[in-house]
Amino acid sequence: MRLIFLGPPGVGKGTQAKRLSKAYCIPQVATGDILRAAILKGSAEGKEAKAYVDAGRLVPDELVIRIVRARLLEDDMKDGFILDGFPRTKEQADALSQMGEASRIDRVLYFYLDEETLVSRIAGRRTCSKCNEIYNTDYRLPKVKDVCDACGIFLVQRKDDCAETVKERLIVYQKETAPLIEYYQKQGCLSCIDASGPVEEVARHVTDICLVMS
Repeated sequence: MRLIFLGPPGVGKGTQAKRLSKAYCIPQVATGDILRAAILKGSAEGKEAKAYVDAGRLVPDELVIRIVRARLLEDDMKDGFILDGFPRTKEQADALSQMGEASRIDRVLYFYLDEETLVSRIAGRRTCSKCNEIYNTDYRLPKVKDVCDACGIFLVQRKDDCAETVKERLIVYQKETAPLIEYYQKQGCLSCIDASGPVEEVARHVTDICLVMS
């Protein structure tokens, strides 16, 4: 099972990707995670990415594509994967389609939600700076206020989770990523999922799609 999870920031695709990854024992490949891993590993690509990150600049498509290509060739990807946050642009989608059998995609799941709810969800996010686990002040509270259940350290609100920044991110999403909805729709591999319901309800929709594919 080779999937792409597509949708705006805050829609909950990362949460659903983690659940499905655990249920089907396939890797969740989040762009941010593999960029951080490459940087920590100190690979050539990681050093390049670090230079952009340290300068507060976006890592360019060409470098992201190289890092994703290398990840797709690793042994644990052979039985399937979930791409979460990649592709982000049409250029990345085109590059993915040209990576050969290792990048073959079975289905693209597009999660949608209205902008007001998206902004509210993201503004309520609190993140563990150690394990990157995400909580929310509205619907996913830690057992101890502002403390990560797993690590026991204080949660933080990332700079890009502030309401003003979120609105800017959504503008970028509409310009760069939203066109991928039509891109994959034309290929006949797009499934749309209403992400407005509770996590469990959305998860059932995701599972139903996966069962049809099995």
